[in-house]
Amino acid sequence: MALLSNEAIQLLGQQLKRHEGIEYKPYHCTAGKLTIGIGRNIDDLGISEDEAFYLLNNDIKRVEQEVSNNISFLDELSDNRKIALLNMAFNLGISRLMKFKNMLSALQQHDYQTAAKEMLNSRWARQVGRRAEELAKQMEAG
Repeated sequence: MALLSNEAIQLLGQQLKRHEGIEYKPYHCTAGKLTIGIGRNIDDLGISEDEAFYLLNNDIKRVEQEVSNNISFLDELSDNRKIALLNMAFNLGISRLMKFKNMLSALQQHDYQTAAKEMLNSRWARQVGRRAEELAKQMEAG
């Protein structure tokens, strides 16, 4: 049973926002704790699994939009190849993904074997290891 009514929870939320402020990037509060949002102490509390997946879903939507805006032939790819690209964009950011010119050119030509090789022939692949190997296989197999 909830301690407060929904109306009271709304009032408390408005009051806390007024007192705590709202920060969209992490900062250190006066007690030195890493904090975000409306007073969320992430040093001590962290986030819940539900919150992590809420953030992930928002990030996936953002990455989908960025990739869609920058890769004109995206609709020609299978879902598994799109997933590989989105995974890379999530990891690298769209600007660094767009530097994979040879890979993108091979993808546009439906040369998935070359695209996979280009993925592996990169500093990114050396940094992320198994992730790159898995995504390259996924890209090639479709």
